[in-house]
Amino acid sequence: MALTLRQLKYFVATAELGQISQAAIQLTISQSAVTTAIKELEDTLGTQLFSRAASGVVLTHTGRRFLNHAYTILSSVDEAMRIPNLESTLTATLTLAASYTVLGYFLPNHIQRLNTLYPHLTIRLHELNRESIEEGLISGRYDMAVLLTSNVDNPELVLEPVIHSARRLWLCAQHPLLKQESVTLADVAAEPFVMLTVDEAAVTALRYWSQTPYKPKTLLRTSSVEAVRSMVANGSGVAILSDMVYRPWSLEGRRIETVQLRDPVPPMSVGLAWRRHQEMSPAMYAFREYFRHMFMEPRSLVG
Repeated sequence: MALTLRQLKYFVATAELGQISQAAIQLTISQSAVTTAIKELEDTLGTQLFSRAASGVVLTHTGRRFLNHAYTILSSVDEAMRIPNLESTLTATLTLAASYTVLGYFLPNHIQRLNTLYPHLTIRLHELNRESIEEGLISGRYDMAVLLTSNVDNPELVLEPVIHSARRLWLCAQHPLLKQESVTLADVAAEPFVMLTVDEAAVTALRYWSQTPYKPKTLLRTSSVEAVRSMVANGSGVAILSDMVYRPWSLEGRRIETVQLRDPVPPMSVGLAWRRHQEMSPAMYAFREYFRHMFMEPRSLVG
């Protein structure tokens, strides 16, 4: 089995944060993906890199030594990407549309990295709802978009998935459901529910609720993620939202816990979109390749 950049990135994030769950949130991927990557890395190296502790995971002696090598490898890769070539010479403008959730919780860090890799690439950002994004792509007003793809069903557009962020139940600390071995949508239906509406979140939620005999007992419908966070943290209700928008603390400093539901709940999918049959400009190509490099399976470093 070969060593990969993906394994190293996930290992470093876990080592720095001390919790697989927090590493998954930072990387906007599932906990199982982080766990699998670390297990593959340990199998490749033939040694244990982490030991479990009450607060999460801690590096073993070998893990601490290997962390320095991982930093060196990832630093070398970043440095290699800055070697003068297309990255530094590309001079172009990309007109990019993005939905509210993507712009607020996913895109800014990547825009900053793109600015470093492509210093002469100008990205003009526009925040829009899904319908306006679709219309703008088809009319040619925008080159590309980054949006939640689950509600996009337009044959005139090409969609390329980037990440799939698991949706979990959000609860206040000490909530009785935290003591159960498993939690179902039937359990959730008995609780006051805080329904997020922004980016068609309510439409998506009602779609998976409709596959069950239950209905959420909606206490509040709001377009504010922070309002959901505060309501949940203060014990007023529960919510089902993705790891991408999860933060463990509300603005008041109250803790929010998450639980994986036993019933199937679809992940929140984020992806790129552009007009079908559109000739891909150098700027569009660079943007797409950046996300392929960041989130798709990289080539092996060795072997």
